[in-house]
Order: sequence, then C-alpha cells, then structure tokens
Amino acid sequence: MRLTLHGTRGSMGRAGPETALFGGDTSCIDISNGEDSLLILDAGSGLSRLNQILNPPPARIDILLTHLHLDHLQGLGFFRPAFSGDVEVHLWGPASSTMTLSERLSRYLSPPLFPVRIRDLPGLRFHDLRPGTYQIGNYEVVADLVCHPGPTLGFRISHGSKTVTYLPDHEPALGGNFPRPGEWTSGFDLSNSADLLIHDFQYTADEYEERIGWGHSSIPHALAFANQVGAKRMISFHHDPDHDDTELDRLHQAARDSGLSFELTSGQTGLTVDL
Repeated sequence: MRLTLHGTRGSMGRAGPETALFGGDTSCIDISNGEDSLLILDAGSGLSRLNQILNPPPARIDILLTHLHLDHLQGLGFFRPAFSGDVEVHLWGPASSTMTLSERLSRYLSPPLFPVRIRDLPGLRFHDLRPGTYQIGNYEVVADLVCHPGPTLGFRISHGSKTVTYLPDHEPALGGNFPRPGEWTSGFDLSNSADLLIHDFQYTADEYEERIGWGHSSIPHALAFANQVGAKRMISFHHDPDHDDTELDRLHQAARDSGLSFELTSGQTGLTVDL
C-alpha cells in the first residue's frame, strides 16, 4: 500500500509561510496499491489537491468519511471526479438513525452554504456505514465507533499482510486515568498491532486540560495509545491550526526525545509512505 497525505489539519491552518511544511489543508489521505483501486480517507480541503493528480481518474473511487464535521467534508464540492458521469465516487459514512448519509450531506452541499446541490453531482453514490467488516475495492475495511462528538467511525484497512488504522479525530479516554485497559479504551481493537497508526495529535497536555471531552487527543495520550496498542509506526495527524511549523517541529522532537517504542513520523502535506 502507498499512502499520500493531502491535508493534516483539524481546521484551516494559518495562511502564510508557517504552514509551508505541515500544510494548512484539512483531513485527506489517499491509499493506492498499484491495482487501479483508489481509497480516500476523508474529504477535507486537501481532497482538491487530487484534481491535478488524478488525470485521468480511475473509473471508481471510494471515500471513507469518519464523520460529517465540515473540516472533513469541505473538499467534496471541489472534487472534479464527482462532477463526471464517467466516474463512480462512492461515499461511505457513519449511519444515522434519523437521516440517510445523502440527506445529511445535502445540508452542506446545497444553497445557501454551497451553490451546487448534491443531487447535481452525477458521480456520487452513498453508503450508510455501520460498525462491521467490509470489502471495499481491494481492501478489507473494519469500521467501528470511536470517541468523538457525533457519530464517528475509525477505520482499520488491510491489504495483503499490511494494516493501517485511521483515527484522525479521537479521544482515547475522557479525562485522566489513561492509559486504561484495552476494553475501556476507544479504538483499541481497531489499532491493535497495526503496521501504521494515523492518529489525532492536536493538543499539548496543558491545552487538553481545558478541552477535555472535545473529542481530540493530547500528544501524551496519543503517544501512550500508540504504545498501548503495539503500533509499529505512528503518523501524527489533525494538527491544531494554532501550532505553526516551528511549534510542531518542537513538539515532535520532544516526543522522540522522550523515548518511544515505535517510529513517530510527522504528518505533513505531501508525505508519501509505502507499506
């Protein structure tokens, strides 16, 4: 599997040179395996970067949406393949007991919030996703609910012998007393022994104390979680927009200097990883 990061922020990052390395676009990753099968994780503003790369696009594209907060959707209306009747863009998102995925997405993709209605995008296909195991393209995908406000899914994606876990917006446990036993830890089964864990890295320990319950991880909790689940490698993700490049470099170096049982890679726009 080859993964490429196109957006790593939790919301729009600061404009200017301080976002040149880590980038200011919101959540989006593509996964390819050389078999004409494209899987995209979330549809944040980084999704628009794929317009130049996918030329021409494959006949089918699958997009897994962890949840429907705007920073994970705002690239969808600018994704050119969705406007093409020649490409099937399958959207997989968390199911709701009250509205379909299409109905919920239409709240954003319709006037006055957006000039184009979702029904006018001929390429889109919708799948309400519940916890379980699915075959999506050439990948086995395990979806399960994780700790974040609103229905939010985490994903465990396998191809061959390699496994990636994607938890971009995740609070492993509310408040203190962490780490806890695996059965009391959100996302534990999804992440257990993953070759690569992509995980929320938003707050310093001090910042988190004022944001407990917001659904995001402190950096110490993210590192403890990766150690607890036995991940071989971790990519930091969902960087706070108030953390510029200098601050993020400092935080990552401090984490590495603390002594880790796994490899820590800084999540940056344009980063490509082969598994």
